[in-house]
Amino acid sequence: MSTERTWVGPSAPERLGILRNTRSVVIVGMSNKPSRASYFVATYLRSSSPYRVYFVNPVLDEVFGEKVYPSLADLPETPDLVDVFRKDADLPGVAQEAVDAGAKTLWLQLGSWNEEAARIAEDAGLNVVMDRCVKIEHARFHGGLHLAGFNTGVVSAKRQVLA
Repeated sequence: MSTERTWVGPSAPERLGILRNTRSVVIVGMSNKPSRASYFVATYLRSSSPYRVYFVNPVLDEVFGEKVYPSLADLPETPDLVDVFRKDADLPGVAQEAVDAGAKTLWLQLGSWNEEAARIAEDAGLNVVMDRCVKIEHARFHGGLHLAGFNTGVVSAKRQVLA
């Protein structure tokens, strides 16, 4: 398997369009551990976005008092955006599940890059975003990067001098 990155993802305006047209997000690989990225992203999406948020993990029953579904096929509605927190080897299979579930977008989290998964999804007409965090992108486009300490409170083109 080649490690060279040949796939080119959507531009910032295109990612904004994807997020604006999304009504439901499913987090595949949801964890009930607060230290995990999926938990952090779910907390943000539930409190700071307009999305209906669902969780998929076959070994959990409930997170935040909400049902966790064993698979994408078990969701009560067709998801718009499938946000994936799974290991690289699982990504092509999750991409196929997203296609089969009728999703509009396959979103692979920060650090996840799998061109086979991207090809599976794009060949079926899905939008694909890889190696980006839904939480960071949503906050960036909606003025919320102060959450989790991203905003310094200074807007400047000058390099900051730290004392």
